Amino acid sequence: MRGRGIQEGLRSELLEVVGSLKGYLLEAVDTGGKAQRFSTERRTTADAPGEGESSGEVASRVEQLAALEEELRSCRRCPLWTTRRTVVFGEGNPDARLMFVGEGPGEEEDRQGRPFVGRAGQLLTRIINAMGLSRDDVYIANIVKCRPPGNRVPNPEEKDACTPFLCRQVEIIKPRVICALGSVAAHFFLKTEAAVSVLRGRFHSYGSIDLMVTYHPAYLLRNPNAKKQVWEDVQEITKRLKQ
Repeated sequence: MRGRGIQEGLRSELLEVVGSLKGYLLEAVDTGGKAQRFSTERRTTADAPGEGESSGEVASRVEQLAALEEELRSCRRCPLWTTRRTVVFGEGNPDARLMFVGEGPGEEEDRQGRPFVGRAGQLLTRIINAMGLSRDDVYIANIVKCRPPGNRVPNPEEKDACTPFLCRQVEIIKPRVICALGSVAAHFFLKTEAAVSVLRGRFHSYGSIDLMVTYHPAYLLRNPNAKKQVWEDVQEITKRLKQ
């Protein structure tokens, strides 16, 4: 297991995160004042899926994701290809135990070709760090890989065209937990129209994968009082990953 503590050089950054979330992140530090990292490596024999995987199997996942991304580069399965700058495939650890899935790229993501790099993405990064992780430990993707004009919600045609790629990403990575960020991701995985407020706070199942629904970081920018609920949700994820 990785099990290593966050280095002293990162301690001040974590404390800044704690302040930005208005005190709710105080529970992220133990009595010694340091956040505790948990393992993101492939698991013990008690874990599923992905137990006992070799370095060759990890390399195979890297190759499979690269091939899938290459296929997506020329995708014209829905009209979004006519307005996109780049395809935002996803990024992170192909061996991740935790996968975050949002709605779709925004303007900054479309420009950089990376998921969650705008204001909402910066908040997500702070939340990940407060969990004792970095973006390199997790995998981040979206329901659609091209930006809907004006950052509108993806329509059914766009979601139907793109989600097979997301499903393939999940199949390749085999995370222990998926965190669905917002209603679009939650509705896709759970096949329900229930509100995030109803779905959050407990684990659901997506096949053999544990799934937690929580508010999208963009929602938190507009509704900062919901940060407490998000922190409660990611604490439950942390506990589940320690099991």
